Amino acid sequence: MTAVLKPKTQSEWLLEMTGVSKSFPGVKALDNVTLKVRPHSIHALMGENGAGKSTLLKCLFGIYEKDEGAIKFLGKDVNFTSSKEALDNGVSMVHQELNQVLQRTVMDNMWLGRYPKTGFFIDHDKMYRDTKAIFEELDIDIDPRAKVATLSVSQMQMVEIAKAFSYDAKIVIMDEPTSSLTEKEVNHLFTIIRKLKDKGCGIVYISHKMEEIFALCDELTVLRDGQWVKTCTLEGLTMDQIIAMMVGRELTQRFPEKHNTPEEVILKVNNLTAKNQPSIEDISFELHKGEILGIAGLVGAKRTDIVETIFGVREKESGEVLLHDKVMRNKDAHEAIQNGFALVTEERRSTGIYANLDITFNSLVANIESYRQKSGLLSDKDMKGDTQWVIDSMSVKTPGHKTQIGSLSGGNQQKVVIGRWLLTEPEILMMDEPTRGIDVGAKFEIYQLILDLAKKGKGIIIISSEMPELLGITDRILVMSNGRAAGTLVTKETGQNEILNLASKYL
Repeated sequence: MTAVLKPKTQSEWLLEMTGVSKSFPGVKALDNVTLKVRPHSIHALMGENGAGKSTLLKCLFGIYEKDEGAIKFLGKDVNFTSSKEALDNGVSMVHQELNQVLQRTVMDNMWLGRYPKTGFFIDHDKMYRDTKAIFEELDIDIDPRAKVATLSVSQMQMVEIAKAFSYDAKIVIMDEPTSSLTEKEVNHLFTIIRKLKDKGCGIVYISHKMEEIFALCDELTVLRDGQWVKTCTLEGLTMDQIIAMMVGRELTQRFPEKHNTPEEVILKVNNLTAKNQPSIEDISFELHKGEILGIAGLVGAKRTDIVETIFGVREKESGEVLLHDKVMRNKDAHEAIQNGFALVTEERRSTGIYANLDITFNSLVANIESYRQKSGLLSDKDMKGDTQWVIDSMSVKTPGHKTQIGSLSGGNQQKVVIGRWLLTEPEILMMDEPTRGIDVGAKFEIYQLILDLAKKGKGIIIISSEMPELLGITDRILVMSNGRAAGTLVTKETGQNEILNLASKYL
């Protein structure tokens, strides 16, 4: 039995959002939603992609203007009209998609828009000292003077978290903050979050990783289809109960049943080494028709380098790639697509979507030549038909074809990207962290799609940092360690310990 939150006094709430509604053309994103957060608490905000989580918090943060409802912060009615106003008043947000100025230093990014000054000049020494002091308090080992472009994705994420900390905020919103972090970094982040909690902050924590929710959070609010479902404590709740609240039904299986049957070898990778070391060295493996091959490894194992080299994004030093025993040169991505390869990249925002363009463009861009008629013009009818196929087959929640993809939830963006590559009818589909930032219901749909493609004879390569995902849907797993292949395992005959042991082989 879960306990519904009932404050003893009105002052018990740090943040109160009540009756919040927000509509966009063709869709009601929020319908009478409530979110209440206590001080000294970590409050999970959960729901499927498109449930309204990000829209609700953007209404709080001044990015969107709510249509209806009230927001109280520290007991006072507020209506922030910009993110700067929200930050200045004690509401901070760590976004899932990083938006940093890559060619500027870490400390520039930390204090952008609020530089310490001596007279008319920026006080660089004070900026360095203040940044260093925050990093030391949070135990972050990054040089404040380093260019952001030289950092790893996980280091960039830690800088964003430190920046939120620097505002001395009372409410800190964290949207999928661990999506790019190693297990050690996740534990480090949890320590930082608990420090914020001890200081009296209220943390709104968005994550699709159930293990994190149970390990970290005190309370929970669930949204579904833009509506409030329930707010309660986590005590006594099970994972199945949360999933049922999120999807409106019981999800009896985390992974679909496997019915694919791997057949003959269609792809051979022999002694593949990439240029510009450190990268992959002497990688060899085979992929069968109808097989799902997972690639596992710790952060820094160079898993992504394998698919980027095969796809022509990263230059090959030596070795060969053969499809049906024919050498594939794949000098660039265009040639790789023509040869029957497709790649769903890990960094959706920076390399997967054109955020300011519509669903139609993002669905068709990899296959645009197929719509060209003899006249040289593009077939509007065929383009509309294929865009609708992507929306329908991938269950994309969108008001229409002309909606900007950047306005969709992360999971719906990912569905469009996957649909885009399926339109090219690839023989080899490579997917780098395909379910990153996607809710359990949408994950199941993508797993089912992957298995259906394998059943139709496609060769599929999946890179994933989620061990249950690799063990749940793959047939074999290639384990990488420090740029080298540490071994290949039959999925049904292995487990997490054996994979982790191989992942540490060349460290």
